[in-house]
Amino acid sequence: MMTTTRKSLMILKLLLLVAILKSCDSNQTKNSSTQLQEKSAENSQNAVFQPNTLFEQPHSNLDGMVTEFVRKIYQDQSGNIWFGTNANGIIAYRNNSLESFYINENFNKNKGAVRAITEDHKGQIWFATSSGLIKFDGENFTVYSEQDGLPANELWSVFIDKKGLIWLGTTEGIYQFNGNKFTKFNLPKSEVKKPLPMLANNLVFKFLQDRNGTLWLVVDGNGIYKYENENFTQLTKETGLTDNNIADIFEDQKGNIWIGSFNGGVSKYDGKTFTNFTKERIIDGNEVYNFFKDHQENIWFSAENYGVYRYDGKNFKQFTAKDGLATNTIQSIFEDNKKQIWFGTWQGLSLYDGNEITDAKAKETWVK
Repeated sequence: MMTTTRKSLMILKLLLLVAILKSCDSNQTKNSSTQLQEKSAENSQNAVFQPNTLFEQPHSNLDGMVTEFVRKIYQDQSGNIWFGTNANGIIAYRNNSLESFYINENFNKNKGAVRAITEDHKGQIWFATSSGLIKFDGENFTVYSEQDGLPANELWSVFIDKKGLIWLGTTEGIYQFNGNKFTKFNLPKSEVKKPLPMLANNLVFKFLQDRNGTLWLVVDGNGIYKYENENFTQLTKETGLTDNNIADIFEDQKGNIWIGSFNGGVSKYDGKTFTNFTKERIIDGNEVYNFFKDHQENIWFSAENYGVYRYDGKNFKQFTAKDGLATNTIQSIFEDNKKQIWFGTWQGLSLYDGNEITDAKAKETWVK
């Protein structure tokens, strides 16, 4: 079970000790095949987790847990809300309790950053972190690292396609994961003559699979690759992008592709023409990311130092710190099953109930 009563805390600590001792005794192996470029993950670390902070009144105890840099917010099929932080690891709000988790010594010692969260068809939660790939099956966390065949512990994205295949964006390139083996996915040579990646060549910041099954890959410093029927098409500044350093990508209800860049603002692509709303001075901010669609089909996105924007299909509305946001630098946007919009910022969480934006730790309605 994930929650722990005070009476069973000692038992849980003993179980954790046993798990650690077994982990220390186990031998990590790695199988590789040059032809298939596969690496085995059969010996990944399976750790019994320990909630090391448990509060009965989470709305009054958020300080020190989710009041710092919140990179990602995700609500799973069971209604649990997961927070991926920049230095405080993985935090979840479940069963009216807020919990932070001990994953393993390496992750917690290095204050692992959580950069992406998703869920598979089995209800398992996957985390792309600075210390490897992490899976939560409802009871245990499993950590996949370089010892298990992962080419690099630095992950920036995790995506599950319509066939259930897991895609990973690492600093050593793109990898597919079927649950047992990591397989390298090679991109063709870039058409960008002098790419200027922020972190690494062939690092994917974001994956998107559109309604037609086409896979879109946002590649650091190299624009966007489209992968369809085993064929690639690359979108760059030469073909209409405002910037080759793309931060995010999103498909709206009409099939338009929205593109947020690090230096060129936000654009909409209808398959033929690019419309850039930043150059047209409709919105402010050159660094745009965190696209999200709410239950009313409104499109939300953040603009660095300019707060967030909401697009209702006709008009853009801007929200800033003057409207209640904790800061104008927003790292994540999410809507929960109560139709409340969450904003993860550099300085904690803000919450929008449709009428006003408040500091999450001062808002009790989110725990109802």
